[in-house]
Amino acid sequence: MQFKFTKWHGLGNDFVIVNGFTEKITDYSDAAIKVCDRHLGIGADGLVLILPSETADFEMRIFNSDGSEAEMCGNVTRCVARHVYECGLTSKTKITIETKAGIIVPELIIENGKIKTIKVDMGEPRLKRQDIPTAGLPNESLVNLPLHISNNIYNITCVSMGNPHCVIFVDNINDIDLSSIGPQIEKHELFPRKTNVEFAQVKNEQHIRMRVWERGAGITMACGTGACATLVAAVLNNKADRKATIELDGGELIVEWNKADNHVYMSGPATEVFRGEYVQQ
Repeated sequence: MQFKFTKWHGLGNDFVIVNGFTEKITDYSDAAIKVCDRHLGIGADGLVLILPSETADFEMRIFNSDGSEAEMCGNVTRCVARHVYECGLTSKTKITIETKAGIIVPELIIENGKIKTIKVDMGEPRLKRQDIPTAGLPNESLVNLPLHISNNIYNITCVSMGNPHCVIFVDNINDIDLSSIGPQIEKHELFPRKTNVEFAQVKNEQHIRMRVWERGAGITMACGTGACATLVAAVLNNKADRKATIELDGGELIVEWNKADNHVYMSGPATEVFRGEYVQQ
């Protein structure tokens, strides 16, 4: 296995991005496990392929570090948008990207010739149990309901941003043992396709501190879809305004749940770290 790659991160949520127009990988899942290994590979939270699409400017496929395929990822969407623009695959500043969760539209915001931020139209949040998915009556939503884990009760709110999220609001996020609780909720029988897990502390109505346990990757420094799901959950629980700063371990994202079109918009940075060629002997 041999291919050229670029390493990117969005607030520390890091990815190996491969141009599938020119580079060939036969088994994406197996490659993700090997490439993402932080001791024996390049090291990343996920492997991402940029591919041709019949319905959008590009197709994006995302494989977690355990080899599982993710439907969608907000942080890598910003990275891919900046990458395809800066490497000359497109001259568009508003780009359509086909994902397993549908078409996503990132936009490069350019000021004085420099990319200031990347704003992503993340689409509408999905709140019905059948769409997240969770067990239970298919047309119900799941807002502030108790979940029993290891003799503790957590009030959960579930949202899909193309991938499933379980958001839990707490008084002090520093009291949460995320590495212990995260995987227990991720694999709970309530979630037939597992779930991402977010613990959130509302600082005020425009500022939320959040930490994430990502399905298939574990604790990461940031999760774009998780930040969006957290804001939606906060609004549903009357804890925040429709636009707020989401503070993650790796930095801050601006997230807005637009009332007019019901879409969630996320804005934040994307950073290229280095380029190279992966060679497996």
